[in-house]
Amino acid sequence: MKIFSKEQIYKGDELTAKKQNISSTELMERAGTQIFNWFHQRMQGAQVPIHVFCGIGNNGGDGLVVARQLINYGYNVHTYVVNCSDKRTKDFLVNYDRIKQTTKKWPTMLNCQADFPPIGPDDIIVDAVFGIGLNRPANEWVQGLFQHFRASKAFTLAIDLPSGLYSDDVPEDENSVVWADYTLSFQSPKLVFFLPETSKYTKQWEVLDIGIDPEFLQMTETEVELIGKNEMITIYKPREKFSNKGIYGHGLIIGGSYGKIGAVLLSGRGALASGAGLVTAFIPKCGYIPMQSAFPEAMVITDVDEEKITAIDFDIKPTAIGIGMGMDVDGKTHLAFQKLLKSNTVAIVIDADGLNLLSKHKSDLKLLKPQTVLTPHPKELERLIGKWKNDFDKLKKAKAFSKKYGCILVIKGAHTITVFEEKLYINSTGNPGLSTGGTGDVLTGIITGLICQGYEALTAALFGVYLHGKSADIAVEDYGYQSLTASHIIDYLGQAYLDLFTKPPVQPQPEPEEENEN
Repeated sequence: MKIFSKEQIYKGDELTAKKQNISSTELMERAGTQIFNWFHQRMQGAQVPIHVFCGIGNNGGDGLVVARQLINYGYNVHTYVVNCSDKRTKDFLVNYDRIKQTTKKWPTMLNCQADFPPIGPDDIIVDAVFGIGLNRPANEWVQGLFQHFRASKAFTLAIDLPSGLYSDDVPEDENSVVWADYTLSFQSPKLVFFLPETSKYTKQWEVLDIGIDPEFLQMTETEVELIGKNEMITIYKPREKFSNKGIYGHGLIIGGSYGKIGAVLLSGRGALASGAGLVTAFIPKCGYIPMQSAFPEAMVITDVDEEKITAIDFDIKPTAIGIGMGMDVDGKTHLAFQKLLKSNTVAIVIDADGLNLLSKHKSDLKLLKPQTVLTPHPKELERLIGKWKNDFDKLKKAKAFSKKYGCILVIKGAHTITVFEEKLYINSTGNPGLSTGGTGDVLTGIITGLICQGYEALTAALFGVYLHGKSADIAVEDYGYQSLTASHIIDYLGQAYLDLFTKPPVQPQPEPEEENEN
């Protein structure tokens, strides 16, 4: 799913109005009607007090449409205009006149803190104060209104974007933003829904189709994409009946040190479970018996050293290499790692101590093969690209780093973001159960295994992250967040593959109702 920028959304609205020969007011009516339908399907006339807070721009106009339609259907609606400026948009004024013609209970003007209405914890708040156009903090009394929302503990529904939250920056003060329970986002989600510093402002989100021109949606290239099941089905490579293990590649997993052989074991098992035809582990001698005992499907090559990697030497021809898991950053290990980077000709995935070695010896970054995959967690990323001011600055630095070295960055997190040059791909699977040791090692193995099967490096990274998260989503149903382990991710990987071809149950649609004219 494409995630459109603020500028692209404005362009899409304008183009839609022109091509469909409708006014911006009619497009606003369409958007507000979709929000009303969402409400009506869930509430079915329930008389819970609904407080609709409207700004004086187009987001406020959307709110007025929603309030008017709720009133027409007999809901218990209280409408307010947050009178924070003398400037009003044309479409706001049109819908302000329309709601005054609909009900004798005109919207209440809010001008200061003394005007704040009482809101009960069982009420509903509709936040339509500010939209994507906001580029500076709200007035102090308006910020007080947002805190009033939060203090009420009422369910808060934001229209398009929680008010006070920028679409392309991080707010300095969390009290200047509405904390929404749910956000209905027009046509596509917003990038801020997926970033650590801004995702907290909406617990859940949903996309509403407001009929933006289909050609515009299809043809417009976006900087950001949300990767889900639909995107992954299209890239899946089915297996031929008359195939053999040699067709699906040979993954070489390099790493481990005394006490950390398990990292290589997990990574190797991940590579095999993702579909690699063969897997060989290159480890220190101390890991030979544990690896052969715990992972009989793998072949094992050992370093000359008993406890660490000192000389990476093998006579196999791997299709792809995964390296760094549990490897340590010893001086001899660095020299062996550097030598491999200089001589390597196949796709390589670098994790953990491989990343730490690159951070300590940044000149080695120039040795990276084009489209090398790096899989850092936040601290490893910071050591690679330097400190950042906020999440947007982090992404800016990550894109510059990717472009400079031609590499693919898989930034692990609640919403893992894969960065390749100017493009960002946000993963839609995964859960807090992944916050446990070894899951990153499994991910490196999965990506390596996918490259072995012929997936391009970027595709393998996206597919690997998706499958890794989906496996966790399935496994957590049996184990819960706290008890999920890295081994469970491997065990449930087959179910993650099968889920690609499982259709969701069809939800019954409610019958349309006649509009109440009273």
